[in-house]
Amino acid sequence: MASEKPILYSYFRSSCSWRVRIALALKGIAYDVVPVNLLKDGGQQFSAEFKAVNPMQQVPALKIDGITLSQSLAIIHYLEDTCPNPRLLPQDLKKRAQVRMIADHIVSGIQPLQNLSVLKQMGEKKMEWAQNCIASGFQALEQTLEHTAGRYCVGDEVSICGSVVYRWRTENPSIFHKTGKEISCGDTEQLQPVPGVRCNAFTIRKIAAWIPLRPLLTCK
Repeated sequence: MASEKPILYSYFRSSCSWRVRIALALKGIAYDVVPVNLLKDGGQQFSAEFKAVNPMQQVPALKIDGITLSQSLAIIHYLEDTCPNPRLLPQDLKKRAQVRMIADHIVSGIQPLQNLSVLKQMGEKKMEWAQNCIASGFQALEQTLEHTAGRYCVGDEVSICGSVVYRWRTENPSIFHKTGKEISCGDTEQLQPVPGVRCNAFTIRKIAAWIPLRPLLTCK
């Protein structure tokens, strides 16, 4: 008997959800989507129904193989372990560690500092706070990529960190939807979203056309 398709609980503006969707797309894994609108009805993530799925009341969450996983990198690592081709972690152990470092740079070092729950506590200074967190984080990331990048973030292979960096650099909802103002990354040459440059933007752009957006765009 064929196994059931995974179910992704997602919000179409969520960069955390985007990185999981990109990983699923790169792996060629079909899945169903349950939209969770973080703004509508006071935040659908706070409903009792969704809290039963993820007690942290955050997206994404993925039901797969009889278990429910939350936290985007934990989900992606599970996909890598259970569906290793095409691989998103290099075989070389040093490069593998660098991929994890760069992904954590975004996931742990920048994003939590300017997430919705934090910005609500910042009052009138929320835009300045978010801009500072993101700008300083990108500047540090640029310095790191100078030592790790080949064609992509780490060497010449598409990796987990590419899906994380791509979404943040090109369409970061924290910049456009939370602060209401774009933050210029003009000084970070290695993060420019153009073909052939460091952060595998061209490769991810190519798959973006077939990442299933339509179900996510219904949750307005």
